[in-house]
Amino acid sequence: MIQDIAFPNLTEEQKLQPEVRDKIIRDFAPLIKYIATRLAMRLPPHIDIHDLINAGVIGLIDAIDKFDASKEIKFKTYAEFRIRGAMLDELRSMDWVPRSVRQKARKVEEAYTRLEGMLGRPAKDEEVARELDIDMDSFYKLLSETASVSLLSLDDFGEDNTDLSRRNLLEFIMQDEKAWPTYQLGLAEIRELVANAIKSLPEKERMVISLYYYDELTMKEIGQVLKFTESRVSQIHTKAILRLRSKMERILKEMKG
Repeated sequence: MIQDIAFPNLTEEQKLQPEVRDKIIRDFAPLIKYIATRLAMRLPPHIDIHDLINAGVIGLIDAIDKFDASKEIKFKTYAEFRIRGAMLDELRSMDWVPRSVRQKARKVEEAYTRLEGMLGRPAKDEEVARELDIDMDSFYKLLSETASVSLLSLDDFGEDNTDLSRRNLLEFIMQDEKAWPTYQLGLAEIRELVANAIKSLPEKERMVISLYYYDELTMKEIGQVLKFTESRVSQIHTKAILRLRSKMERILKEMKG
């Protein structure tokens, strides 16, 4: 079982032993498959889940090599982020989200940033549509078109690399703090920032985020709970993620001065 791995007690020499690494990979195989399956549910059919699983194994091996128990973060937590991050990197390398879709998502995100900065509250759908100079039908269609971008979700509340790829917060936490402009923030403070950003979401969006990321329900299952169609849940999820990204990026930008 994953929880039985006493990873923090392994020496550097033990981490390099093939039998030790093989055991960790075997123990984490169900988790890797689970994460890949959840990602694949929202991907086009031409994306092979086995590519994601292979990427997840590479992410796990990377976690084994780079894990630092002195950071007081559980290996399982760190490994999950590395596994998911490796899968997302694999998807980015495929460039399966058209540039035009990413640009549309960015426009919506910027609209949320402008409006909520001016209003001091979550912007309503009608206000965002008006800001984008489109009607409501076009706005909801736009959310559906950009749903794939929101797949990069909560793990991507980071800063841009020199190669412009996104990085998740845990990577920064596990690095030398001075390599991150906001290194003065501890893990607890970062969690509080994200938690407060989620709390500020409209109720439906907050509920979808909670059910999807914390209760780990699928979009279909969330729809059954909330009595929404799966496509409606996907739209709400997309709005929530774009709104959260704009909030967190604004906070991080302010902190960098």
